[in-house]
Amino acid sequence: MFSFCSDPASLEGFQWLSCYLTTGKHFAFYASFGTVLLLLAVTAPAALAFGFGGAMAARAQFAPLSWLGKAYIAVVRGVPDIAFFLFFVIALDQGIEYLRHQVKCPDWDAPVRQGNDFVVCDIAKMPLSSSDQWIHEVYGFSLAVVTFAIVFGAFAANVLFGAMRAVPRAQIETAEAYGMTHRQAFWRILVPQMWTYALPGLSNLWMVLIKATPLLFLLGVEDIVYWARELGGSKTARFTDYPHGDWRMWYFLGLLVFYLAFTKLSEMVLERIRTRLSHGQATLAGEAQRKAS
Repeated sequence: MFSFCSDPASLEGFQWLSCYLTTGKHFAFYASFGTVLLLLAVTAPAALAFGFGGAMAARAQFAPLSWLGKAYIAVVRGVPDIAFFLFFVIALDQGIEYLRHQVKCPDWDAPVRQGNDFVVCDIAKMPLSSSDQWIHEVYGFSLAVVTFAIVFGAFAANVLFGAMRAVPRAQIETAEAYGMTHRQAFWRILVPQMWTYALPGLSNLWMVLIKATPLLFLLGVEDIVYWARELGGSKTARFTDYPHGDWRMWYFLGLLVFYLAFTKLSEMVLERIRTRLSHGQATLAGEAQRKAS
């Protein structure tokens, strides 16, 4: 922080604003943008993995596995995101603590459920109360990643399942006629071609995932929405060296600009991916590329 920031009451204009924007809380606010980007970077491939597994399960010839895949898609997509986030994180956290409780405290004779309270021995809690703050933050972030991956994985599974069915059956039959096994035809013919059909749905899902990142606030993670509300609220001289009125509109306006800019960048990248995937494919986009060349 600047040396002249030691006496905020004597500052005016640009100096006051410079000192105000370089406080510790503001640096935490700036770092929270990285938290959102990290969430997207980790959750997107994880959700795609869940989606691919769910789609493969849904189209499996083994009936119980197919029922499981279709049930995963239907149930998770049918539950409102906020309800699933609030319920699943608590259930997952308590499930982990219960398993640790059974292993680490076998002599515990009191019930785990005591009215509305969930009580386990101290060494079974996740994370431990004696753990460093960064461990608590990583644990909460990990729960958020798993929850996001399961929710958006179900939507991705539905998109990929439809894309797999959109690939012409004649392609698979031709591959099998040339001696390919069912597995070879799946990985070498169906999977490479399905991405062209899946990309529009996955693109929309990516945009929805970007807009869903403020749900981190509901999961207890100090994200950009948390800090925007915290910093933008009215502050009096009694509680801070930088008193100000209600500035939440300006902070949330900054978030609006961030999300719009990131969405625009995403659209540009997705368009390049669409062009790449359409090359040589028997689609309208692929045909347009062949005519242009």
